[in-house]
Amino acid sequence: MSHGKAHIALVGLGTMGRSLALNMARNGFRVACYNREPQALDGFLAGAGKGKNFVGVRDLAEIPAALQTPHRIFLMITAGKPVDQVIETLLPHLSPGDVVIDGGNSHYLDTARRAEFLESKGLRFVGAGVSGGEQGALRGPSIMPGGSAAAWPHVKEILRKIAAKTADGTPCCDWIGPGGAGHFVKMVHNGIEYADMQLIAEAYLLLKGALSMSNGEMAQVFKRWNRGELDSYLIGITADILTRQDPETGRGMLDVILDAAHQKGTGKWTVEAAFDWGVPVPTIAEAVAARNMSGLKPERVAAEKIFAVQRGRAAGDRTAFARAVHNALFASKLCAYAQGFALLKAASDQLHWELDFGRIALLWREGCIIRARFLERIKAAYDRDPQSANLLLDPFFRRSVLKGLADWRQVVTTAVRLGYAVPGLSSALCYFDAYTSAWLPANLLQAQRDYFGAHTYERVDKPGVFHSEWTDLPVMRGK
Repeated sequence: MSHGKAHIALVGLGTMGRSLALNMARNGFRVACYNREPQALDGFLAGAGKGKNFVGVRDLAEIPAALQTPHRIFLMITAGKPVDQVIETLLPHLSPGDVVIDGGNSHYLDTARRAEFLESKGLRFVGAGVSGGEQGALRGPSIMPGGSAAAWPHVKEILRKIAAKTADGTPCCDWIGPGGAGHFVKMVHNGIEYADMQLIAEAYLLLKGALSMSNGEMAQVFKRWNRGELDSYLIGITADILTRQDPETGRGMLDVILDAAHQKGTGKWTVEAAFDWGVPVPTIAEAVAARNMSGLKPERVAAEKIFAVQRGRAAGDRTAFARAVHNALFASKLCAYAQGFALLKAASDQLHWELDFGRIALLWREGCIIRARFLERIKAAYDRDPQSANLLLDPFFRRSVLKGLADWRQVVTTAVRLGYAVPGLSSALCYFDAYTSAWLPANLLQAQRDYFGAHTYERVDKPGVFHSEWTDLPVMRGK
């Protein structure tokens, strides 16, 4: 163990904080560790951190004295007021040029506010999105830092060393942009993750329900899918989950887990931001709503008894229908990513972040939850057109969606006919159909709004904004 002052401090020794601390120490950095509850610090230093390059600090105010200058303090604590409280406590003990890094899932507007505030004090603030869960934090996560640009030279070496690496050794960490850009990109990553997980869950639903596949059969299907264009972390762990057995009952592990999913808010924030910027993200929104619906377990159980809806089984070739589910899943995933990147573009344009969308896709190749083979395709799409309005317009996306379109329609209509709820797959298809429609019935919406509220409308034959007194208009006669 080396001695002397630490390179960086880590505040918060929860699951992610402990893992990041061990990651930093493994990569040669001396880490000053602090936790609000002293027993957690003592347990860490006596357990997983024993004999490693750590120094314990028992008072927040003493952290800067334990660090090399400029002081670098990495917060891995609950988002919201706790972050502001820790910053307030640290502030009197910081010096100009010191860097505070927030690695939690903070809202991007809070991050922008904190960056502006600390910069006004001569300090630097980084909002760093960290993706990969406990194992990612330990072995190498995807890291999306943004905030005070002057901080990047002082944290670059540490963050890029602890980040996941691609096959060619490239770190999955790079500077995103100013203000709340880093946390915004992480938020959208999580929104895409919500959609991705929901789509996979719906594919599982159809294989299990419509095709009556056993867990073992489904595991083989997902393993096969993971060797092709669906190759991704989430498909891979789904296959693995389906093979696991509950040691208490001997049943499949998945069969003893309650069908009620929770959330921490980033999916909801993504949808809220999309509404703010006027960007349609229906598949992400449906994924959030699906988790809310899953939480109504007692109501759903009661409703099933009342309505006694019969769930049917798919007729015909099981292999062919499973292949159709694969194609529907892939096309829907492409739409979910297109929605997420459209939101990134809107925010970048409005806030002048100048995000590099292709580079962001590369940051997600390893370490993060949505890592997938076709992220390279997203990078290639933005190489071809850096300001593409929508990924669906890229040749690869266009070909891939059109190739699976017939199967996609078959799967959604079959699910509806048989009584299976597939809000993700169907919303993605509706998104595609709406985006590729030159005409939508919004003219009626304009007319209705003007009729009842004088909200005005635009015309197809001349520019301007118009209003009509609808009850005074002549009535069309005829058949």
